[in-house]
Amino acid sequence: MPDFRTAGATAKRLKRHRHTAEMEDRDDNHQINKECLIPGIPDHIAQLCLSPVRPSVLSSVCRSWRRLIYAPSFPPFLSVYALLLPIGTHPHQSDVLQFTSFDPISRKWNFLPPPPPPPLRFLVRHPSFISRKLSVQSVTVSGKLVVVAATNDQFLPALSRPLVFDPLSMEWSFGPQFSAPRRWCAAGAIRDTVYVASGVGAHYNNDVSRSLEKWNLIENESRSPELHRRRWSWERIRELKDGKFSREAIDAVGWRGKLCMVNVKGDAAKEGIIYNVDSDLWEEMPEGMLAGWRGPAAAMAEETIYMVDESKGSLKKYDHVTDTWEVVVDSEVLKGAQNVAAAAGKVCVVSGDCATIAVVDVAAAAAPVRLWVVEVPDEFQIVAIHILPRLCGGDFHFPSRIFGEKIKKERRERRK
Repeated sequence: MPDFRTAGATAKRLKRHRHTAEMEDRDDNHQINKECLIPGIPDHIAQLCLSPVRPSVLSSVCRSWRRLIYAPSFPPFLSVYALLLPIGTHPHQSDVLQFTSFDPISRKWNFLPPPPPPPLRFLVRHPSFISRKLSVQSVTVSGKLVVVAATNDQFLPALSRPLVFDPLSMEWSFGPQFSAPRRWCAAGAIRDTVYVASGVGAHYNNDVSRSLEKWNLIENESRSPELHRRRWSWERIRELKDGKFSREAIDAVGWRGKLCMVNVKGDAAKEGIIYNVDSDLWEEMPEGMLAGWRGPAAAMAEETIYMVDESKGSLKKYDHVTDTWEVVVDSEVLKGAQNVAAAAGKVCVVSGDCATIAVVDVAAAAAPVRLWVVEVPDEFQIVAIHILPRLCGGDFHFPSRIFGEKIKKERRERRK
């Protein structure tokens, strides 16, 4: 006689199993539907539809769209890159500088992967220079960060060749050897080319102080291997008339096919000069441009120069038609500005104490101009800033809360 109790129990188990399987199928389908970028549209088509939308908007809608903006196939949004100096290191020793990036969507500071050996030994502070820091000079070109000049702990040029970081590949590399390693030079970029001018080598040299050299990144990358090897060098071009631009670190601002530079910072009396990259000629700077150049400057897409009058706290832009500087915004947070970067309608300004970055939205049509402040991690100061595509790897994304632990570890290792 069959055991109906056992058969009944088995039937109940089968029913529960079917019910569980059906629930799991529904959950899977729900998860799949939830992960679709736009329901009913293939993801590759949906991505094309979403790519024109601002990443900040996509990030606020849903998790799948938030993940999309960090996908390798999605156009990378721009981030602020900063070279940070830890506060409190011994002023006689080379400083442990940190290459970092600020993600404006997650609002987190992240480390870049470490540069290749040998270890960088940059000297930024020294008792002989009480009121100023020794410069670390860097530029952005072709979506890459290029470090071109610094001072080591022997008061010599720290770099014999440029150090290049590519945010898209998350890799560092070295450029060609400088014909003359230098510091306190003029450095800038225009189109796909890096320029260095003047400066001081191991000792002052009149030939170096008047020299101008260029290196085209794209040209070197695209040529045949044999031609690449022959062209892997800096090209000497038109000399300056004198060595007056070797007194301190100078930003050569790339603007409308020209490099614009002044030889002294701030309100002091200064000389200005312009290099025309197409004609390979030096030109006099227009009177209005020179008279109003009273602080750090940067060009937006090589079309418009923005400058901060550091004594007045005024962000201004240059009008080449009238040869005048027009005020964009006045703010107390802009007084004493140390550094400026500009891209995609935003101007980023390093504060006088090097502890914050003021971001000005100069593209916004509505008045007043929007301005907000980004703070760097505690116990750090900004040495330089740039604007580049976001980091595209995940191995070196560290939240700012571990900055202190990492620095302490590096200091312990250096003391050993």
